[in-house]
Amino acid sequence: MVHDRVEIIPFPLTRRIGKIRDVALKMLAKSTDRHSVYYREQVSAGLIGHLERLGIPESRRDEQIRQFWAAVHAEILRLNLPGRTAWR
Repeated sequence: MVHDRVEIIPFPLTRRIGKIRDVALKMLAKSTDRHSVYYREQVSAGLIGHLERLGIPESRRDEQIRQFWAAVHAEILRLNLPGRTAWR
């Protein structure tokens, strides 16, 4: 009996806009670099665990995490634009 190999394609972390915005806001609220690093490690560990449970290979997990943090960084920059008001 032949079994077809199944490839799991996760929903890209960069499309999780709500999560990206939430993490960016929380990163901005951290009062020290130490708190920011700790929070980043916790978020990364949670995302890695999620991708591991889905059976995503390590190389693809690493790429997803890298892209997620790039999106968070872009959101932090967007939130810090001069003239940006809190309600936008």
